[in-house]
Amino acid sequence: MLKTTRLRGRHLTLLAVIAALMLTLFLPVLLRNESALHIRASRQGVALPDGFYVYERLNAEGIQIKSITLDDNALVIRFDTPTQSAAAEKVLRQLLPFDFNIARQEHSASADWSHRISLYQQAVS
Repeated sequence: MLKTTRLRGRHLTLLAVIAALMLTLFLPVLLRNESALHIRASRQGVALPDGFYVYERLNAEGIQIKSITLDDNALVIRFDTPTQSAAAEKVLRQLLPFDFNIARQEHSASADWSHRISLYQQAVS
């Protein structure tokens, strides 16, 4: 009886340690907020700005960029924080002419995971 109680206690301790490790590994990923700016031409015939030019200008202002990609006729600039995104939007509004629409998009990793989970649940029939 005493032996099974000790064994059960060890299993619970091991399980608690594993749960704590998983929580410390995945919690920062789930709570991370990512922000992006989408730059689109406001009318046909206007070419998007060069991504390298945008990178150089924002970097010169001390704004760190996570990535710049072209997606669906828009230049998408991703940042680690909404603060960086807001600063970049301010710089880009001064830098780019009125031929461009600049839209901010906030993205929460935890919301993304809950969206994926809910999609899987809805797919079951």
